[in-house]
Amino acid sequence: MNSRKQQLVAFNRLLDIMDDLREKCPWDKKQTFESLRHLTIEETYELTDAILENDLNEIKNELGDVLLHLVFYAKIGSEKKSFDIGDVANAISDKLIARHPHIYGDVTVENENEVKENWEKLKLKEGKNSVLEGVPKSLPALIKANRIQDKVSGVGFDWEQPNQVWEKVQEELSELNEEIKKGTKDTIESEFGDVLFSMINYARFINVNPENALEKTNKKFINRFQFLEKAAKKEGKKLAEMTLSEMDVYWEQSKKMFK
Repeated sequence: MNSRKQQLVAFNRLLDIMDDLREKCPWDKKQTFESLRHLTIEETYELTDAILENDLNEIKNELGDVLLHLVFYAKIGSEKKSFDIGDVANAISDKLIARHPHIYGDVTVENENEVKENWEKLKLKEGKNSVLEGVPKSLPALIKANRIQDKVSGVGFDWEQPNQVWEKVQEELSELNEEIKKGTKDTIESEFGDVLFSMINYARFINVNPENALEKTNKKFINRFQFLEKAAKKEGKKLAEMTLSEMDVYWEQSKKMFK
């Protein structure tokens, strides 16, 4: 592992390289906040993939890609004479100190929940009109729902026990079933959304990250289905020409391999 001095040297090296690229590389010279935005989103998703795979070497590599983007944005900011990487670091440091009075002040907390409650209250004191202002509009819906619920919980708007949330899930499922029988497309969609929202809420109470859970299931399904494809091909069969019963034989085999 690198010492703090070595880490600072490495970071300074990255800043020097960024200066060189911005001055000399035709592609890097043309980039703007807007042109980098979609690339940053892509890099972030690649980082989350590496985290889900628990691939530490790949996590390191993807963190490097994300760090490059942060330095890139700061470099553009400095060219606009608006801010530089020092301003970015100082701004987040000031925010962390202000929002951790139990570390840097005289506030006492008993547990993680009290830390979260203080965090949201402090944000309101900073001029926020709503605890939900910090939820990005462009977040994927599942992640957004989780963040919304987490934030309102921070100010005490929450269920008390997991069983209460589970009862809500059952209630929403019943309402969805009723709308499927006699409702319209819009009402069915609305009730389906309520079911998803309540399930995401329940996930918090059983300490499950719903985004991670769903993505792991996605990966599991992909692995199983690709096994089915390969097994069928090995037998000289085409999936489109097989019955569900025939495919189910391979599917059961795949479930034993990818649990």
